[in-house]
Amino acid sequence: MNRRKFLSWFGLAWVSFGAATGGALSIVLRFLFPNVVFEPPTSFKAGLPDDYEVGGVDERWKEKFGVWMVRTAEGIYALSTICTHLGCTPNWLTNENKFKCPCHGSGFYKTGINFEGPAPRPLERYRIGLTEDGQILIDKSKKFQQEKGEWNNPESFLVC
Repeated sequence: MNRRKFLSWFGLAWVSFGAATGGALSIVLRFLFPNVVFEPPTSFKAGLPDDYEVGGVDERWKEKFGVWMVRTAEGIYALSTICTHLGCTPNWLTNENKFKCPCHGSGFYKTGINFEGPAPRPLERYRIGLTEDGQILIDKSKKFQQEKGEWNNPESFLVC
C-alpha cells in the first residue's frame, strides 16, 4: 500500500467516524428538548345558563374541552367525558337517555352514575361557577367524585 492510498483510506475513516459521532450526538440532543403538546386550557367560559335546555345533555364542549353540560330543573353540572374504566370517551344516546362507552360497554345515567359494564365508579364532575358577566365558568383543574361525597360540594353544581 502506498502513501496516497493510505491517506485516502485514513481520510474516509475520519469522515465516517465524524458522521457516526454527529448522528449519535443528534439523537442524544433530541432528548434534551421535549415535544410540544397542545392541551386545552383548564378553565373556559361555557356561555350563559339560559343557553342550556332543562333536561338535556349539551355536547358542544365534548370534543374541544372534554365536558358535557347537563341541565336539570335544579341547576347545571359539568361531567367529564372520560370513562372511569379505561379512559375511553362514552357517547350520549338520546333515545336511551344514557351515556354508553363504546370500548367495553359501561353505561352511565344522565347524572353520571354508572349502572352497567365494568366502570368501577361514576363519571367525575368539574368545578362550575359564574363569572362577573353572568357566564358559566368551568374549571377542569378541580374534579369532584361522587363516591367521596364531593358531589354535595356547592362548586360541583350550579344552582339556576
